[in-house]
Amino acid sequence: MTPTSQRSVRNGVIYDFSGAEVLVTGGTSGIGYAIATAFADSHASVTVTGTRSKAADYADDPVDLSRFAFEQLDVGDADAVRRLASQVDTLDILVNNAGAPFPAGDEWDPDGFAGSLQTNLEGAGRLAMGCHDALAASPLPGGASVVNIVSMAAFRGVPMIPGYAAAKGALVAMTRSMALHWMTDGIRVNCVAPGLIDTRMTKPLETVPEIRDRELARVPAGRMGTAEECAGAVLFLSTEASSYTTGVVVAVDGGYLAF
Repeated sequence: MTPTSQRSVRNGVIYDFSGAEVLVTGGTSGIGYAIATAFADSHASVTVTGTRSKAADYADDPVDLSRFAFEQLDVGDADAVRRLASQVDTLDILVNNAGAPFPAGDEWDPDGFAGSLQTNLEGAGRLAMGCHDALAASPLPGGASVVNIVSMAAFRGVPMIPGYAAAKGALVAMTRSMALHWMTDGIRVNCVAPGLIDTRMTKPLETVPEIRDRELARVPAGRMGTAEECAGAVLFLSTEASSYTTGVVVAVDGGYLAF
């Protein structure tokens, strides 16, 4: 499976992922959907996962999943993650995007905290480890890539969601360890850390303007980012141009962490 010379333009940048096999978890909405779409625009063969039973169940959502293969997956279900990984024969790029706060209720409750770790950390780790052999066999120029989507919550305290924040911080640490351990296997492992991004998950901020305005005041860019801007960083980290880049966190945050 050798990428050809076909080219695709997205946001003014030319990418070529012809022949590449890409798996994006949580690819049915928001940042995951933008990532999957960007890879498909660049001629990759893309599989997305979602929690519903089939792609047709998303027909009423503002997404077009017809360009992708679809697999049902709850990343908090260890057995489901194992089953999906066992079905992966060839893979060049894995994007661990699926996750959310409050997957098991109140994160200040021990069970809610544990459920958040399972969904937002363990699922990504299990899937990456389960897909290791397929990734190691990738002929992609620059090597195979795992890109883990983290959050600003990995770098600052967020009292409402201690489990989510702990999971995202641990995912950064796991990324660095994987990057070192898998270097000789030809697998690069990096993170993209979105800042305040305009997605369905951040829509509730519109109803709480005092919180929205407080968060925006910390963004030097003065606006929310887009899911497509996050996708651009993921694609770059998966190219041969970043073949010397592993174990890093790329913040797509409008300067939030520099504030």
